[in-house]
Amino acid sequence: MSAGKAGGATATRALARFVAGFRASRLPAAVRSRTLELVLDGTGALVSAANPAFSTGRLIAAFVRGQGGRGQASIVGHGFRSSVANAALANGTMGYASDVEPHHPEAILHPIAVMIPTALAVGEHAGSTGAEFLAAVAIGCEVEYRVSMALGPAEQYALGFHPSAVCGCFGATAAAAFLLGLDEEACVRALGLAACQASGMMAWESDPTENARPFQMGVAARNGVTAAMLARSGFGGPDAVFDHGHTVFRAFSRAPRPDKLLAGLGRTWDGIMELAFKPYSCVSFLHPGLDALLGIVRENDLRPADIARLVLRFPKDGIHCVDGNPLKSHCAQYILPVAVADRGLKVADIFVDRRASDREVAALARRVRVVSDPELDSLFPDFYASIVEVETRDGRRFTRRNDIARGYPETPLGAEELIAKFELLAGSVMPAARVRALGRCVVELPRARDLRAYASALRAKARPPARRAAKGGRRAP
Repeated sequence: MSAGKAGGATATRALARFVAGFRASRLPAAVRSRTLELVLDGTGALVSAANPAFSTGRLIAAFVRGQGGRGQASIVGHGFRSSVANAALANGTMGYASDVEPHHPEAILHPIAVMIPTALAVGEHAGSTGAEFLAAVAIGCEVEYRVSMALGPAEQYALGFHPSAVCGCFGATAAAAFLLGLDEEACVRALGLAACQASGMMAWESDPTENARPFQMGVAARNGVTAAMLARSGFGGPDAVFDHGHTVFRAFSRAPRPDKLLAGLGRTWDGIMELAFKPYSCVSFLHPGLDALLGIVRENDLRPADIARLVLRFPKDGIHCVDGNPLKSHCAQYILPVAVADRGLKVADIFVDRRASDREVAALARRVRVVSDPELDSLFPDFYASIVEVETRDGRRFTRRNDIARGYPETPLGAEELIAKFELLAGSVMPAARVRALGRCVVELPRARDLRAYASALRAKARPPARRAAKGGRRAP
């Protein structure tokens, strides 16, 4: 299966030419502005995962420290530097650990979790400007999105592949190649080397530690960086991975749409502009249902003990991901009761099982069912349409459908909400003064001569502030 020709060039070469020929000054103003918002949000999610109370960041940072190597790029929240590839691995893993970073609903991707770590590691080492960093994030997200849409996200899921990991490797390669200034020939090789490394199985769904899930974003970032750096050194690679022979399309899909790889390339930026912000720290599939459920709960002042029966209706192609999943972040039977109990979610909820400490949460978890609903199937994966049914112990019944969650481009979070979310996430691992300094570093990226200030603010050791009094305190997402 081939993506065909594009202006007389193979698809692989056309994609390489786009990356090699791009300049930060050519990024449309609206795309640059949106990318900066996404970087602010993703930065908050990234630093929150460096909390030493959470095993994922602690263990991956310790692993990287143990590998030694030159101090070329910062390890977020851990106070040291490592090699470029190892920094991408550690930070990419942390980028998705809190499961609260921007995502792409249609393509079922977590590209910001991969691209900030990739662009940070390569950009810090290469002396890139802030504008180049933002352009790299945008390019990487766009390439990752196009590869996923060309393969078909549902097709990848059906074969047991994780789109964010498989396609993230190509996006990371594009971002790194841009920052390294690779020419067209080197970009072709880099994409070929990315194809040799692209990986990521949905097998992480059976790991209740939540370590393997974000590790795949770290692998995508590390492998993309490795592909670009090897190509820069002259290392050889396949030259037609999107065109003929053992193509990406044959490997990761049974019904690909190769035309989607290049259509409107350089003119449309749906990989950035269609990204959604997460108000909840959990799998995005549950967000529409959470909006519906929390609306019912708040309007009727319901507590877990008030609910006799709770049903989530969901499309059949995505139901396996949320029905009784061993991962707390992906388990409707866990996430929905916690949301009822707390009127929301916080990052710690996906690392510490509330069912072990809260009897009401545990009891309600046993009264939650997830049901496939044919009425919703045609909308997936463009929309994670959900129907929530609540029956109370006193006989009241509530039903609410929601197709589009808060935070989507169609239902955006306001600027104040995004800033508050960043402050809460960053504030979970650093004092207020450092939160403000990190926020300023992000805002100043478009004019920054290099990434030293941003990298330094991210690298500083994560130190959770003293616990706030519960009364009157704000709850982190």
